[in-house]
Amino acid sequence: MTFNTSILKNEEKIIYNLRALYHKYGYTQYKMSKFEEYDLYAKNKDYLSSDNIITFTDTNGKLMALKPDVTLSIVRNSRIQGCEVQKVYYNENVYRVPGAGKGFREIPQVGLECIGATDMFCISEVLLLAAKSLKYISEESRLSISNLDIVSGLINSLNLDKSAVSDIFKCISQKNIHELEAICREKGACEETTAKLVKLIGLSGSAEEVIPGLKELGCCEESVAQLEACTAILREYGFADMVTIDFSIISDVNYYNGIVFTGYISGIPSAVVIGGQYENLMKKMGKHCGAIGFAVYLDLLERLEESSACDVDTILIYEEGADPMQLHKAVEDLTDLGITVMAQKCVPDKIRYKRLAKFSDGEVSFVGKNA
Repeated sequence: MTFNTSILKNEEKIIYNLRALYHKYGYTQYKMSKFEEYDLYAKNKDYLSSDNIITFTDTNGKLMALKPDVTLSIVRNSRIQGCEVQKVYYNENVYRVPGAGKGFREIPQVGLECIGATDMFCISEVLLLAAKSLKYISEESRLSISNLDIVSGLINSLNLDKSAVSDIFKCISQKNIHELEAICREKGACEETTAKLVKLIGLSGSAEEVIPGLKELGCCEESVAQLEACTAILREYGFADMVTIDFSIISDVNYYNGIVFTGYISGIPSAVVIGGQYENLMKKMGKHCGAIGFAVYLDLLERLEESSACDVDTILIYEEGADPMQLHKAVEDLTDLGITVMAQKCVPDKIRYKRLAKFSDGEVSFVGKNA
């Protein structure tokens, strides 16, 4: 039996292609229930994009939560030994308040996680799969990469208090150099280190443009080498044009470290792919190993409108009293040609179609196209 993917909606095709992509590289599917014990999320609320969680009391008296996140469940249930690496992908719905939105939403996600003795191969493989995922969604896409260890290393050397550090990270995410310099002056931070941090924020563009500037800064050489190696692999496999290095990509350093990245596609202002290394989260949950992954936010793809998209190729209009046997034959003849057909006595409202046809006296005639 051949599976006909032409009947799938755009979002369904994306899910189908992404699942096939991840399976091809040896990632196995992770399945979870719609709800888990609330305690898992209560202990890690800082990791969640929103601390609003839908809860209920189960019949056994346990407080349960309608899952707001998938990664936490995967981390908790991971069982890694020695040099093993657990590679899983998921296709799940999460339930939370998105961004600055009001009210809970059911948000479909596809993503993957690589947990265990991760190395440069694992990190670069996840980045490659993120780039390929974006290309599956749209040719007009961009993958922006940063390294939190480089940013954090410079900020930590400023020896600022916790509140000032938080403000500095906010300035970097907004590329607000003026405010960053003002904070550093007020706190008496080292001028030389402040200048390096300002220069770091200004470094943005292709790897060829950014890496030489990073090397001139002379800080976090290992992290710079990691970033250079990852972008070189992406370039080798044809993704150089869509990859930029941008240090304004800031994730919660209490959970994330090293490589972090976001993916964008033309026509959608928000990131549709978000990912990175999260060894700090692993440690917080008692797992002393590496981890990197990403999620594709499928709900954002609803904004993608395909001008050529149609519900059906042809609407076949027939008159009251038409011979059902002949009408069936006409429909079957068209579908045998690979044409999708909707037989109606009049043109339905809000149905998108390419061509209009008329059935009369056992014959089909095309009477026009829908603009």
